[in-house]
Amino acid sequence: MNNPAISVNTSLWDALLQASFVVQFTILILVILSIVCWAVGFAKWKQFKTLHDANEIFLGKFWKSSSLDQLYQDLDNYRASPIARIYKAAYLEMKKLAESPQHQKASEGPDKPMLTGIENMERALRKSTDNEISQMESKMTLLATTGSTGPFIGLFATVWGIMGSFHKIGATGNASLAVVAPGISEALLGTAIGLAAAIPAVVLYNHFVSRIKREEIEINNFNTDFLNIVKRNFFS
Repeated sequence: MNNPAISVNTSLWDALLQASFVVQFTILILVILSIVCWAVGFAKWKQFKTLHDANEIFLGKFWKSSSLDQLYQDLDNYRASPIARIYKAAYLEMKKLAESPQHQKASEGPDKPMLTGIENMERALRKSTDNEISQMESKMTLLATTGSTGPFIGLFATVWGIMGSFHKIGATGNASLAVVAPGISEALLGTAIGLAAAIPAVVLYNHFVSRIKREEIEINNFNTDFLNIVKRNFFS
């Protein structure tokens, strides 16, 4: 007489439905993290595209402009540009130096003196640059956290699923496939979803870190060029 075949549902959906509450809750957390990471990735991609295009437009205007005052008046047209905001902070600091009592008193002489206090300009540029880089780095922590913890969260679901299989073996005294397959299936599902959440998060994080470094280099180049210009023309 032939032995009856044992049918075990091993599809992903069946494994998810048959999983314990702990495993289902863990998988739900991973799915939510994955969705949020993709949303952050899209938002950051849009942010960097916008600021890069805005910087290119502003820099083109900056190098063609013959008047810092006129460029400042037109800054409302470049609100999306981090470099334009840095220029605004530096210009306002230079204006404060020009309107300071010490400079006004020195201007009463026959020869109008050059400005002093280039260190103030450098601090203004550095502070504004740090603020812009901080904005670029916003929400990056979520990508880094998901990329580093996702596999371990999935591993927790894996361990829990395997523990469930061992408990069933102990309770039934039967180690057949029908007994252990559901627990192993949900365990492997937790691992797979943990990796599926972590790998894109790591890729997105590394990509945007590279973008931030490129934008920081461009900002630092502008700061250096701007300081050279104002040192030659306005500072002693």
